[in-house]
Amino acid sequence: MNNIDKHRTVNIRYNVLICLFLVIATLAAYWQVRNHNFLSFDDHAYVLHNQHVNKGLSLESISWAFSFTDIAYWHPLSWLSHMLDCQLYGLNPSMHHITGLIIHIINCLLLFLLFKGMTGAVWKSAFIAALFALHPINVESVAWVAERKNVLSTLFWMLTLLTYYYYSLQPGFYRYFLTLFCFFLGLIAKPMLVTLPFVLLLFDYWPLERLRYSSTIKAGRYKKASLLHLILEKIPFFLLAGASIYISSLSVQHHAIVVSTESVSMKLRVANALVSYVKYIGKMIWPKDLAVFYPFPDTLPVWQISGAALFLICVSVLVFRALKSKPYLAVGWFWYIGTLVPAIGLIQAGLWPSIADRFAYVPLIGLFIVIAWGIPDLVAQWRCKKIALAATAILVLLIFTAASRSQNRYWANNIALFKHSLDVTNDNEVAHQKLGEALAAHDKTDEAVMHYYEALRIKPDLVAAHLNLGLALRKKGKINEAVEHFSMALLAKSDCAEAYYELGVTLEKQGNFDAAVRNYSEALRIKPEFARGHNNLGIVLARQKKDKEAIFHLCEAIRIDPDYADAYGNLGIIYANQKNIGKAILHYKKALHFNPNMTQALYNLSWILASCEDEKFRNGEEAVKLAGKLCKITRYNQPSALNIFAAAYAETGKFDKAVTTAKKALDLALKQGPNELVLELKKRLRLYQEKRSYRQTQPEEGNG
Repeated sequence: MNNIDKHRTVNIRYNVLICLFLVIATLAAYWQVRNHNFLSFDDHAYVLHNQHVNKGLSLESISWAFSFTDIAYWHPLSWLSHMLDCQLYGLNPSMHHITGLIIHIINCLLLFLLFKGMTGAVWKSAFIAALFALHPINVESVAWVAERKNVLSTLFWMLTLLTYYYYSLQPGFYRYFLTLFCFFLGLIAKPMLVTLPFVLLLFDYWPLERLRYSSTIKAGRYKKASLLHLILEKIPFFLLAGASIYISSLSVQHHAIVVSTESVSMKLRVANALVSYVKYIGKMIWPKDLAVFYPFPDTLPVWQISGAALFLICVSVLVFRALKSKPYLAVGWFWYIGTLVPAIGLIQAGLWPSIADRFAYVPLIGLFIVIAWGIPDLVAQWRCKKIALAATAILVLLIFTAASRSQNRYWANNIALFKHSLDVTNDNEVAHQKLGEALAAHDKTDEAVMHYYEALRIKPDLVAAHLNLGLALRKKGKINEAVEHFSMALLAKSDCAEAYYELGVTLEKQGNFDAAVRNYSEALRIKPEFARGHNNLGIVLARQKKDKEAIFHLCEAIRIDPDYADAYGNLGIIYANQKNIGKAILHYKKALHFNPNMTQALYNLSWILASCEDEKFRNGEEAVKLAGKLCKITRYNQPSALNIFAAAYAETGKFDKAVTTAKKALDLALKQGPNELVLELKKRLRLYQEKRSYRQTQPEEGNG
């Protein structure tokens, strides 16, 4: 083996060991995500309660993914990724989190291989990749299922850069097209990649050295070209980026989530953008007090705005002055400045924060480049620089690993996440509102109400807080206060379908069916594809004896959501009342297919099968099975369920069991006080006893 082969073998071993270290270290920092739950903050809308996604891949779901949805901006490839997870793992949150972690690990490895290939600097490239892998600010992108779009789009960001690197070694149509295709896939995963063509131009200057008259490094392996040629070469990339911007703007307009400059002035947006650039640098150096949501400020101090602007200008001037001697400074700095532009908040949509950890996932790589190349240059004259650099790097990575593990704990569930956000931010109405939701889901209604009120103290027109407070107050029996908050939600947002829907539910509970119909109808006018609205309107119309209209709306609910068990059950009730027993049985069975533990459907179907007047529909064995399941769900403590169980036993001729079960049902009913069920049970118990006595007096077959 000659010296060249030995050197190549050593390099391969180093590469393998570094990649192995990156994998193990990242797993050490993130492995606990396998125990995390889905979060109510977007995970439910993106996966758990999204019927298009959680059914897996199909022609219908793929078509939906490429359409303008009412959930988020256009990113079809990310939707397909979630669908594939559901196809493979169902709704197991562990595997959804692990998939995101695997993509993050691949991104780290690609980042290392990219810079190692372009620069030949093994340890500097390894340090960039390790910082990216282990920095706690990236926990949000990895530990949040809904942020799959972030890690997935970055995968194609890395692949685009890697294929461009190979193209620069040997330009040709195939390699160029592959680079363009990877860029396209990244854009349809998340439009954040629109700045990537500018990064390619930066790489042309350093480290690829493709600019013809560049004096930064002597001529190397890359084919030189003029600046005009390099720009023209990127035209297809810019065109794709422009198309992505256009489609994304259309999608957010369709979703009606664009924040107008009347709501948040452009002056404040620019001021926040300047301050945010400095804040992200601070979070990179000292990643403390990381939160899922940082409230957008109402105002910013002049000293912060002017100080941030001065800092950014000074750094930019310094990197320009070192453009020839230290080109990595300009590349790293302008990578950071440029790639943050789409997320800096000059254009806002949806619930927009002042900063967001996930926005820094790619941009901070630019600053990692500055650190990895800049610090060794800074200490070049030190006597023990290698030992000092190695020790410092190890210490920093150990600290970041520990910090990422700690930060990961907060992403385990809703309560931990939003409690932590309240601990590290001030006047965070979103965290109060979401923590209230999490507490309400655990039946901690009083605590939830406290947080809803606190959210409204900070932002009196917060629609979600009014809605959830109304729900909590309705649950506590404070109907008038609940109606007041639903109405206040409508004052804040006049086209809020959910507010009209909840008003309808509340009025329905009060028996005001006409007003309930008006509110449900208004909710459906605003949001025609509102399955719950159609279902509830169908129920009220049925109570008003308007069966034809009721059936129409229940069928609409099923058309929108084919798995809607409650709608099938409600149709079953209408058909049963119409004496259309065949259709009633069919719809009850469909309801139980989608929700096997639906007590109302179990009750109604088992009763029909046990005691229907038309014998052709009776099925005692199936009735026993269904009634037994119903009693098990109700823990044998519900007299009406036991009554059906007794009837089912009687239908199969098991009168001993029918008598025993009816006696237990009667005892429970008597404890609840005199009612119609007591009279019915007494009557049925006598009937079962008589039939049992008659059966006992008859001679067995074959005797006589």
